[in-house]
Amino acid sequence: MSRIANLFSTKKEKVLNIYCTAGYPEAGSTLSVLKALQDNGADMIEIGMPYSDPLADGPVIQQSSTVALANGMSISKLFDQLKDFRKTIRVPVLLMGYMNPVLQYGFERFCENVAAAGIDGLILPDLPMYEFETEYGAIIKKHGLDFIFLVTPETSDERIKKLDELSSGFLYAVSSSSTTGRDKNMTDVRSYLKKLENLKLKNPVLVGFGIKDKQGFEDACQHANGAIIGTAFIKALETSTSIEKSVKEFMDGILV
Repeated sequence: MSRIANLFSTKKEKVLNIYCTAGYPEAGSTLSVLKALQDNGADMIEIGMPYSDPLADGPVIQQSSTVALANGMSISKLFDQLKDFRKTIRVPVLLMGYMNPVLQYGFERFCENVAAAGIDGLILPDLPMYEFETEYGAIIKKHGLDFIFLVTPETSDERIKKLDELSSGFLYAVSSSSTTGRDKNMTDVRSYLKKLENLKLKNPVLVGFGIKDKQGFEDACQHANGAIIGTAFIKALETSTSIEKSVKEFMDGILV
């Protein structure tokens, strides 16, 4: 059983996935951030691979990518940093990024190195369903990785079911079609999540985009298995002088 499947088999609700940007706030911060998140209650961690044109990301995460790239972060450097990370990190870890840098690195080589590092799965928002089915999905599966598709309130029921069928690990329910970090109308979000709940999907559902505090987390968890927080966490690191202290304060604000 994969780490992600094992997590959802033992914890059916209030699963908290935190997004962080590799190489942010400092080039060497990645492992410190992972360890602090795990130690303070994160159930899963999503590492963003910085990219110059991150289509789904709002200004805060875009800025963290800009800083990380200026710090010298790259896919190769990230793999170097993650070489022995499983000695200390037990929770499921995903890589989130975009196809352009992955294709430049080499897709099969990338998946091979992801698996070798002990990373559990991938979120690549600009990998189309058709290309996944005809080309890339087989490579991802060959290397034993979970792949998580995104759905939005505008995704048709038929397409949601298809994406759920192709996904493994969980389904990422984007709370609206805007970029990350935007405030959402929670009434609309609840209605959308209830719809997903009624579709009886095979995968657990985690909600992302716009969740920034304890109340938002609790609301999201009413009709889903958990939530993903990114922008609010990156903001907490912006002026951090101590990663451990900043992470603890942020996580306490969500979970305590």
